[in-house]
This record gives sequence, structure tokens and C-alpha cells, in this order.
Amino acid sequence: MSLTLTPPPRRLLVRGVNWLGDAVMTTPALLRLREHFPAAHLTLLTPDKLRDLWTAHPAVDATLAFAPDAGILSIAQKLRAGQFDLALVLPNSPRSALETWLARIPQRIGYDRPWRNVFLTRAIPGRPGAVKMRKRTAEAIRALTQSPGAVKTSPPIPAAAHQLHEYLHLAAALGANPEPVAPLLCVLPAELAAAREKFGLGQTSWPFLGLNPGAEYGPAKRWPVEKFIAAARLVQARRPGKWLLFGGPNDAAATAQIEAALRAGPADVCNLAGRTTLRELMALLKLCRVLLTNDTGPMHVAAALGTPVVVPFGSTSLALTGPGLPGDLRHRLLPGDAPCSPCFLRECPIDFRCLNSISAERVAEAVLSVGF
Repeated sequence: MSLTLTPPPRRLLVRGVNWLGDAVMTTPALLRLREHFPAAHLTLLTPDKLRDLWTAHPAVDATLAFAPDAGILSIAQKLRAGQFDLALVLPNSPRSALETWLARIPQRIGYDRPWRNVFLTRAIPGRPGAVKMRKRTAEAIRALTQSPGAVKTSPPIPAAAHQLHEYLHLAAALGANPEPVAPLLCVLPAELAAAREKFGLGQTSWPFLGLNPGAEYGPAKRWPVEKFIAAARLVQARRPGKWLLFGGPNDAAATAQIEAALRAGPADVCNLAGRTTLRELMALLKLCRVLLTNDTGPMHVAAALGTPVVVPFGSTSLALTGPGLPGDLRHRLLPGDAPCSPCFLRECPIDFRCLNSISAERVAEAVLSVGF
């Protein structure tokens, strides 16, 4: 049952989430809030590292950003100055609810979770269709994989279990439409032109093909670098393009290895790892005809910008946290066939068979099938 808000809020605060991919998955809920409260001024409280994600976003009027070491009292003081009527708290943490309580925001809505309900004026029960991401133990993984002829037996997960519905359900508690819309991010034309100029991309008849071999969560989400190279070579042999390599500073070794191998191909390569701001990353992903990537934040960003993605999935579930709107046929999401997948672990306790089971040939065909 949704709240009856009379009058509707004039100044609405949304306490945003803390990770890039999760933030992208909140955009359908933000769009539905904007649709339901067209006259409200919507401010998003966000970590500094994600602030630029929201530039020119149609659902967000303003952002308040906080540094990683910001104290809870300093955040509450910022919020108090905003004179908000209502706060919607998207994270499940006690701290995120406490921030809004200390800010004395009159109405504070978030999920019913331990150690925080006292800080909310209304705690929303978990939605019936939610599916928890439960990590398998190393012992369970070994038992599953050591059985002769073991195959994947996990029951199918319905589209309504996807993480974006978690945020839509909270928006619906305020009366917003709970039906999903595609995640959306925005890049300005001037940013596309500036990114081309800064990184010397200029005009080319070849399509830009993105490749993102990293994943911050851990090695269990990273398809092997050698397979990225093999897949890119297969694609290049049939439909040449200019390869843009993405990643953070920690991905420099992997992108350097891929760059050297593709240049020897030969192929035209621009290694961008550790060289872009968030807005530049978004502009460059928007320029790509397709992005071959692990399951990581830039995967969600690319899909929300309208760029098709090809993603090998191993330790995680494409049904729960896949990119874009569930069922979007522009994307190619390729699960491994190991019986222990998804395990949701950061590191594989056995032989990494989920991602190793996904061949370079299968991935290359998926990239080529996108239609560039």
C-alpha cells in the first residue's frame, strides 16, 4: 500500500546507493518518482565518486555529494540546510537511515531492516518477489562440482526478481508506478566531441569497439585476459574496428597485455585505462558500437547509455543484476555452465570453471551478432 502524501512533497531527498552499477539500477525508480512528482525538487545524496553520473539526468534537479571520510553529523548538517519534506532511503544500511533522522526530515521512508527502523517514519516490508544473493560455501561448491555428470540445477529466476525492482518497490511506496522502465543515463553532444578530441579519436569509418576486462568486485567476475584477446582477434578478422580499452588504474596490466596483442594483429587500439573521468568514460562508452565487458559498473553504464553489451557471467546472476531492462534483446548475456554458478563469491575456491566454460568463439559470435 502506498502512502497518501497530501500535499505532495515540494523538496524530495533520495539517499542514493554507493556503487556505480547499483546507482545505474536506481534510475528506473528515479524516473518513476519524477513522473509521479513532476513539480517536486528532487535532490540526490550521493558519494563524491558518483556525483558526475547525474549530470543532465532528467529525474534529478540537484545533487549533494559526500566524501568517503565524511562524518555522519556533517552529512546530516548538509541535509538539514536543504529543508526537505521527505526522504526516500534506497540503501539498506542503518547509517543511511540515521543520516535522514539526524537531519530532522519529517518523513523518512526506507526498507524494514535490522537496527534502523527507529530512524524511519515508515519501514517498508520487503517485496514478495525478492530473491536474495546467497553466497555458496567452498564446501557446497566442491560437492556440486565433484558429482559425476553434474549440471547446473539452479531454478530459473523470474524477471521480477531483478535488483532494479527493489528500488521501484520503494518508489511505489510513495505512489509511483512500479512498472519498470529501462535504466537511463545522459551524455551531452559537447561531451562526445570533447572526448573524441582529447583522446585523438577524430573521424573514422571504422566502428568503435569497447573492451573492458576488469571488475572491482574480485577475480571471480573476470573472464580471462587471454580469452578477451582471442575473442577480439576473431571479431577483428571478420569486421575490423577501432578498439577502445577501458578500465581503472588497477586494470593497467591487463589492458597493456591486450593492447600489445591486438596491435600485433594488427589492429587499431586506444588504451584508456586509468585515463578518463567518469563523464569521459560515459562519453566514450556512448561512442562504442558494442562493449565486450565483465559484469561490472561500466557494463551498466554502457547499457543505460544505449550501447549494446556482451557479457560473460560466472559467479554472478544475470537475472538479478544484468544490464539494462531485463529481457532487452540488444544485449548478449552469456552464463557459464558450471553447476556451482552463480556462487556470488569474490574468488573461486576451485578451478574457475564457470568463466572458463565460456569460449572465445561463443563471445566473438555474440559481439558480431549485435549487428555493427
